[in-house]
Amino acid sequence: MPDNYTWIFAAIGVLFIGLSKAGFGGGLGMLTTPLCALAFGPKEAIGILLPLLCAGDAFSMYFYWSKWDKRNLKFLLPAVAVGVVIGVQMIGLFSKRQFNIVIGALAVTFVLFQLFKHVILKAEGTFRPSHKTGIPFGLAMGVTSTFAHGAGPVGAMYLIPQRLPKELFVGTTILIFFWVNWIKMPFFVVDQSMVNLPLLAPEALINWGTLKTSLLYLPLVPLGVLLGVWLNRRIPEALFLKCVYVLTFLAGVQLILNFDLVGWLR
Repeated sequence: MPDNYTWIFAAIGVLFIGLSKAGFGGGLGMLTTPLCALAFGPKEAIGILLPLLCAGDAFSMYFYWSKWDKRNLKFLLPAVAVGVVIGVQMIGLFSKRQFNIVIGALAVTFVLFQLFKHVILKAEGTFRPSHKTGIPFGLAMGVTSTFAHGAGPVGAMYLIPQRLPKELFVGTTILIFFWVNWIKMPFFVVDQSMVNLPLLAPEALINWGTLKTSLLYLPLVPLGVLLGVWLNRRIPEALFLKCVYVLTFLAGVQLILNFDLVGWLR
């Protein structure tokens, strides 16, 4: 992909990290990985994005400090760690093309979930989190987050039925993914060539090259958080979300079908 398109797609994707971490746009962050996969390639995108996601978590926690339900951590995180280990093992089994298909499928699934979530999550009474529900959801979050930083729909399916107030919902989401992303970090930095441990990935997804790229785009993360906090308090989300879902769906379809997006844009 030409450098100008790489910069545009990646910049928009990283800006959306901040917007989503600030609680604006629902699952807006699901567009980040497909856009960056188009710009850099799937494995490179995953490695570049993790430090930026951790930075987004840190910035957004400032605005939502203590506005969370931390009980969810004890139900989810043990299974998340197991899911990350499983996901890391599976990464080495996929080619670049297959990786694109997985990321694209997660993006399309996310859009479909957003369209039908009221039907999917329809239930009487308030859902109460427990270890019984936390284990399967945690496993799914760990695997999907490792593959494409795409655990947003799974997290939403776990949190939305709890019917938390909006601010508490956003704060709890931020807290959960803060820990999910830091659980992934050691598995992304260290590989089997450094430590003879079969639980690690065959190759590190974060290296000096990906870190340099992450640092280049880092200023867009706090900018996105500040913009998201401002938008969340002043602008209705409905029309904006429709545009985001269309873009996410198109990016997912492009990754699955591998058509010439740059040529089409020209």
